[in-house]
Amino acid sequence: MARLRLSAVSKSFAQQPVLQDISLEVGDREFLVLVGASGCGKSTLLRLIAGLESLTTGGIYLNDRPIHTLPPAQRDMAMVFQSYALYPHMTVYENIAFGLRRQQRSRLGLWRAWQQRQQVQQRVHQVAELLHIGALLFRKPKELSGGQKQRVALGRAIARNPQVFLMDEPLSNLDLHLRNETRTQLMQLHRELETTTVYVTHDQTEAMTMGDRLVVLHQGRIQQCDTPWQIYCTPVNRYVAQFVGYPPMNVLPISLTKEGTMVADWLRQPIPTKVAATGDRLLWGVRPEDWQLCPSDEADFQGVVRRIEVLGADAVVDVAIAPTLTVQCKLPTPQLYDRGLGVGRSLSLRGDRLKFHFFDAVTEQRL
Repeated sequence: MARLRLSAVSKSFAQQPVLQDISLEVGDREFLVLVGASGCGKSTLLRLIAGLESLTTGGIYLNDRPIHTLPPAQRDMAMVFQSYALYPHMTVYENIAFGLRRQQRSRLGLWRAWQQRQQVQQRVHQVAELLHIGALLFRKPKELSGGQKQRVALGRAIARNPQVFLMDEPLSNLDLHLRNETRTQLMQLHRELETTTVYVTHDQTEAMTMGDRLVVLHQGRIQQCDTPWQIYCTPVNRYVAQFVGYPPMNVLPISLTKEGTMVADWLRQPIPTKVAATGDRLLWGVRPEDWQLCPSDEADFQGVVRRIEVLGADAVVDVAIAPTLTVQCKLPTPQLYDRGLGVGRSLSLRGDRLKFHFFDAVTEQRL
């Protein structure tokens, strides 16, 4: 059982705040993903949990036991780095066994080295079989591919059987195909090992597909912590709405009449809404996949196609609806070809009325 709790954690470098008042609980066996843009503080937060950085204020607790004052070796956690951090002069076997040997020596004493070697050998072969790298045990890192190096780094962490896994963008150095394959393997490993895991990434696809819960960070603060689907459906503010989901959500400035309808110069018709707003101006959010092609007399607006990015079955289309306003829509590619739509052509779009989002124009919080 491993429950991790962060209480009012803050971190500053040279009096410059990097993390501010982070309070968070990771449940036993949970796979929690920290996601955000570069510089938001997610890797720093992971290093604080691991003990590689010291706290400015706050506390970190493992099963209600304070660990923020302990050195990394005593926290019973294993970290997988983005750069793999393998020892180049050691074989795969020696890399996996390295941490295990140090762990056992600190616990059992050097006089039992002969028995430890047998235990280490058994554990390394178990891990190698689990990760399908048994044939690589006597190679050195320079003889491995990126995916193989990543599995060795995972094996080194798994061999220690820690209470918590910490993973800092472990897939970012892999190509797209290998990243998808390794992501599937990681989730399978998590189901088999059932170890509490904190995973850092800037890739929202990884975050959405892997996490039991997501923590969206921005400028050193938690913006939202919830399940991937809940964050996608009900983002708490404009930042989360546009960060989660690709292409990002369209956020358009509109006015709200006393009768409760949305109006704008580029709208072809007023749109009724039940949103409760304190002012006459607000932000209207529509995800690209929630636009639909329609006849011009049913459209919310008409625009001119500026760019088409074909992704296979779907295509992302940039549509200029005003001199300084462009929206993105995600449409089935066959629809574009069947209707002869291309750059410079006009098209009409209508939004799904059940999937609109509204944000305050000043605070940008969800209404």
